[in-house]
Amino acid sequence: MGRVTVPIPADGPGEVLVSVRGGSEAYAAWADRPLGRNLRVIVTECVSARSVIVEPFPA
Repeated sequence: MGRVTVPIPADGPGEVLVSVRGGSEAYAAWADRPLGRNLRVIVTECVSARSVIVEPFPA
């Protein structure tokens, strides 16, 4: 689970901060729709070592 730190537009990457091994790591992130800053998300796919696909965390 992570949090959007740079809004994710419909046509490009944003950035998410994900908890990893007791710390936090920033990843470039894509989504199937725009996602705003501070929204909680779930990583659904790892595209590369520093890029992920996310979707909103269910309420």
